[in-house]
Amino acid sequence: MAGLEISREGPAPSGPFDVAIVGAGVVGAAIARDLALRGASCVLVEAAADVGAGTSKANTAILHTGFDAKPGTIEARLVRRGHELLGRYAGEVGIPAATTGALMVAWSPEQREALPGIAAAAAENGATDTRPVGVDELYEREPALGPGAHGALEIPREGIVCPFTATLALATEALAAGCRLALCARVLDVGQRERFELRTSRGPIGAEYLVNAAGVHSDELDALLGYDEFTITPRRGELIVFDKLARGLVNHILLPVPSARTKGVLVSPTVYGNVLLGPTAEDLRTKDDRSTTGDGLSSLLSDGARIVPRLTEHEVTATYVGLRAASEHRDYQLRVHPERGYACAGGIRSTGVSASMAIAEHVREGLAGAGLALSAAPAGTEVRMPNIGELAPRPYELPELIARDPDFGRVACFCERVTRGELEAAVRSAIPPRDLDGVRRRTRALMGRCQGFFCAAEVAAALAAARGDSIADVMAGRDDGDRA
Repeated sequence: MAGLEISREGPAPSGPFDVAIVGAGVVGAAIARDLALRGASCVLVEAAADVGAGTSKANTAILHTGFDAKPGTIEARLVRRGHELLGRYAGEVGIPAATTGALMVAWSPEQREALPGIAAAAAENGATDTRPVGVDELYEREPALGPGAHGALEIPREGIVCPFTATLALATEALAAGCRLALCARVLDVGQRERFELRTSRGPIGAEYLVNAAGVHSDELDALLGYDEFTITPRRGELIVFDKLARGLVNHILLPVPSARTKGVLVSPTVYGNVLLGPTAEDLRTKDDRSTTGDGLSSLLSDGARIVPRLTEHEVTATYVGLRAASEHRDYQLRVHPERGYACAGGIRSTGVSASMAIAEHVREGLAGAGLALSAAPAGTEVRMPNIGELAPRPYELPELIARDPDFGRVACFCERVTRGELEAAVRSAIPPRDLDGVRRRTRALMGRCQGFFCAAEVAAALAAARGDSIADVMAGRDDGDRA
């Protein structure tokens, strides 16, 4: 896929385009893919230097069925549809995903009494296969569960997914279908006369239609267009990743009974072979604070010790923070203004990965109703993503691949078994990374027990060679594209 239209430096592609999509997270990438496959000339505009570098990379990585959404909401409908679409797409393009099932554990008589109501709401949302699980069965299925549980509700179709690969796959296919990608292009203002005119940090971009998928900044872009319908208050979610040796402690996603404010803290396996604990829920005033806190991590460890006591005996591999685009409303702020050719996909909270392809479908139908000319059937592309999960053989386990290229048998990151061939493929991929975090999300290098102590120099050398920069610049995080 060499030659795809990506720009990080110099003037942004000015167009005019049929559609400009602001925000290259998983929702924006899904919308760009859907529209480009149906013949629309699109540009995907992103303030950061990479796709999926915000909330889309920092979440619980659950493939939700939508069983616990508020019945009758847009979110409930689209998460249910998105689970179907993304589940199928994952198999087609190689996104690591698995149906592990979930157990919502009641830790008190009051929580146990709430489970039938949750099951009834789940049935309204199309999840008719939930069932109660008694205490004896619960501990048979989850032997490491802490003492004191009063039963559970099983949600058999809940699953886990790789959010990194999902966003990259959607964006890669969008570009393969002709979409342009303008990175390092922060939107500063928007005007509309004959068409939308976006004033960005890299120059003007013109488009007949505009889609707002700007995540935690979606309310700001909405305000630039004269609307005042929602306000994003970022909700910080801190998470802890435990070492792979903890994986045998957990067989299902272990969910709490939710409160009125938050879904609570879960324990979940990941597609990478780790165990995840989190998230916290703290409303913030700023939209760029992704720091962990002592109080937050201590609270999580306390919860983890109660849910799966032996979990805290294991090493913590990493901690991270995601900022959810929470608004004052209990539903997605998904609106199409046909008279202006403007679609807003704001307030997309923790279910955004799961609902992304259904949100794209909804936006496409809305823009078509507003006059955007689209083909009836999507054009075909051939996208296959490299496997970075533990659900299928990795390159170092494939003799035929190593025979074709010995670098796929030369391990660079021993914690995560990432080979030199994978590093080289990542830094020269259709949407190449510009920093070490980008390499991490494409390969899992630097994600393991040593957090890059052993492999960082080799990873940086591969990235520096591809960028034409020095290793020192890469290690220091300096990038001309980031400063554009």
